[in-house]
Amino acid sequence: MFKLTTFVPAGLIGLTAAVACAQGMPIEGPAPTTALVYAESKNHTQLDPQALQVQVNGHNVQVTSVEPVSADRAQVAILIDGGLRSSFNLQINDIKEFVNGLAPGTEILIGYMENGRVVAPTGFTTDREQILGSLHMSIALPGLSASPYFCLSDFVKKWPSSAPSARFVLMITNGVDPYNGAPTLMNQDSPYVQTAQEDAARAGVAVYSIYFPDAGLRGGRGSLSGQSYLSQVGDATGGMVFNNGSIPPVSIGPYLTQFGRAIKESYRVTFLAGTGNRKPSTLDRLKIKTSQQGMKVHGPEVVHPGMTE
Repeated sequence: MFKLTTFVPAGLIGLTAAVACAQGMPIEGPAPTTALVYAESKNHTQLDPQALQVQVNGHNVQVTSVEPVSADRAQVAILIDGGLRSSFNLQINDIKEFVNGLAPGTEILIGYMENGRVVAPTGFTTDREQILGSLHMSIALPGLSASPYFCLSDFVKKWPSSAPSARFVLMITNGVDPYNGAPTLMNQDSPYVQTAQEDAARAGVAVYSIYFPDAGLRGGRGSLSGQSYLSQVGDATGGMVFNNGSIPPVSIGPYLTQFGRAIKESYRVTFLAGTGNRKPSTLDRLKIKTSQQGMKVHGPEVVHPGMTE
């Protein structure tokens, strides 16, 4: 772990913020705020804190610490659409290998997106045997999730842990929003998708996804629409969608490998963001970039000031 040295008494600011929140008082000064950032490099180089630039609402803010995500501070939720095609069952061994390959100490949850919510037989746990016991075959019932975005919103708002952590979600779904009219690229302004990505941002969750077709939707415009939504949510939260196309991937193993790398190369970046006398749910525009050669950073597009999850 490494931290930047600053001239700001961040601990004092954090204490003041905590006291103010406990008393129900608005916090008007700068408050420590944390964003989860994936530092992608070709040669697995560590992120240089001195090369980072963070802007909130277009204004440069001071970075106070940059911490690599450690296994004991990572929580990974794999959310599987309950309506995936039965061919998804061929991917279960890849998921098992991925789970067993995660660093010891990483908390994992496997849940199924059904009827607008996530059904998870167990909560987050480091017990690999227990978590893999909750993995089962798809029943391939078209539209079972109702909407993956309803499920995502409900899950992140009820994230089953209050401890500060690096929160990752991997959705395996076709990404289609059936409640926003015709699933076409000409109709891509869904309030439900927007709500889901904002809920994830407030909870400090980076959302990644693997596109996999639903049992009831056979490619075409629907699949392109769903992938566009998944990409939108990924970009907004600091995650990404790993694949595209209208046919099921032969193996999701390579995408799981990419996801595992993203977890290993993620950092908790803490900076000072002004909160002002605003509603607690306010989100501010966030831009994180680096001048480090060969490095690309993926961070959320918005942040909840004062959030340190």
